[in-house]
Order: sequence, then C-alpha cells, then structure tokens
Amino acid sequence: MARNTEQDPDYPQLTAREHARIAWNVGRMVKRSIGRPDARHTDLERKVDRIIDGARKRAEKSQ
Repeated sequence: MARNTEQDPDYPQLTAREHARIAWNVGRMVKRSIGRPDARHTDLERKVDRIIDGARKRAEKSQ
C-alpha cells in the first residue's frame, strides 16, 4: 500500500505545541471511545478545530 506523503495545501504548518495539543485531544477522544463507545466527542473536536484555525490565522499573518 502506497503512503501519501503530500501535505494537504489547506492544512497549516503546526508548531510543536499545536501538534502536542492535538495529539492530547485525540488521545482523550480514544479514551472516551474505549470507556463508552457511544460517547460524544464534539467538545474535543471543536478544540482541535480551534487549534487548526489558530494555526491558519498565524500562517496568514506571517505571509
């Protein structure tokens, strides 16, 4: 199976802190799913979206 190494052009460059925060929130989503398969993740998904939106704003500002 071929691996896609190209980055999505709409996806911003993330700092190490942003990567860590996203990984932390994804880990929390997994933990919730293990504990309760029907658990809601909307709050954590919104947090990840906010982190990515902040990275996009930072990238636009630096250009």
